[in-house]
Amino acid sequence: MTPTTTPLRRPRLRLAALALTAALLGAGTPTAYAALTDESRPSTATASSPKAAEGRPYIETSLLFGTARPNGGPPVTDKEFHAFVDEFVTPRFPDGLTVQDGYGQYRDSHGTIERERSYELILLYPTSEAGPNNPKIEQIRAAYMKRFGQESVARIDDRARVDF
Repeated sequence: MTPTTTPLRRPRLRLAALALTAALLGAGTPTAYAALTDESRPSTATASSPKAAEGRPYIETSLLFGTARPNGGPPVTDKEFHAFVDEFVTPRFPDGLTVQDGYGQYRDSHGTIERERSYELILLYPTSEAGPNNPKIEQIRAAYMKRFGQESVARIDDRARVDF
């Protein structure tokens, strides 16, 4: 497999991806995301403090897809990955998404350090849509693992302020 790898950009995701990968490999169970749906948090801006971040409260979900196959077969190609995005991701998130190329490494379930090319898929959606989007995201992860024989697809959820 190739569970997940970290992209070259965005150093804060490297640590989060490593921690999440360890948690996913150790637990193997879905995590509840109810805490991410709280839109009622008060603004921290005051008349004497800097203005609070612009935008509305959103969730930024990053999915990290490895491309090496555990059986030693050819890695997932750009064409295969983009076909997967067209078939599984776009219908579930038609409002938009971002895909970034990456490269990283991880320790597989046999203790071997694997190095591989990867993709980071970024989804942004209002916090009020976290509940309905959770099953869609889990369907995407399961479909990729099944189609390409992966041990895991890392998931990172973070709060964000978004303005388009």
